[in-house]
Amino acid sequence: MAHLLIVEDDELLRDGLSAQLMQAGHRISTAEDGQVALDLLQAEPFDGVVLDLGLPRVDGLTVLRTLRQRLPALPVLVLTARDGVEDRVAGLNAGADDYLTKPFSLDELQARLQALLRRANLPSASASDPGEANHPLRLDADLQRAWLGQEAIDLTPREWTLLDLLVRHTGRVVSRDDVLSAWQTVPGETGALASNALEVYVHRLRRKLTGSPLNIRNIRGLGYLLEKTTE
Repeated sequence: MAHLLIVEDDELLRDGLSAQLMQAGHRISTAEDGQVALDLLQAEPFDGVVLDLGLPRVDGLTVLRTLRQRLPALPVLVLTARDGVEDRVAGLNAGADDYLTKPFSLDELQARLQALLRRANLPSASASDPGEANHPLRLDADLQRAWLGQEAIDLTPREWTLLDLLVRHTGRVVSRDDVLSAWQTVPGETGALASNALEVYVHRLRRKLTGSPLNIRNIRGLGYLLEKTTE
């Protein structure tokens, strides 16, 4: 069961969404305008948000941008009657994880929202024991973003590719050739690499993983191993 916030000024639609999602087993809170939504997001923890863009008082894009600054990992499904490409791009650029244009099927909304919730709760490299670390690592391969707890990690394209490769092979050695091969597909990264570039990137990544239950270990002559640390 997830705790969801529905932000929609149309009362009939808001009630319909609430009823369907409660029937699916979720706990629902609602907001009829953007200011109420921001107040609720400040006061309570949520697992996901269904957000209309055409809101009174505070518009949906402003809510979305503010939400992303405070809670970068919170899944957000945007609803809007605006069907122009520029409107969809604006919503996605502001931080939406998915997008539905009105009118839409309630079943489709539920399916898309469920997919967002599943993706948000992927274990990836998360700590299996709540006491193992205060800030588990979470990756989103579609967005190419990573978080420690609720804090987004600032990663360059090569750092992201390296981290994603190590996480997908957690507990196994990743060779230098594997990393260099993966880097060849990174968009916009075509410059020549210095001989010690990989070591530099590994060092940077280790620092950025401070606070997670993970460590990148150098296996001499073989490559790098991502492993969980123990207390």
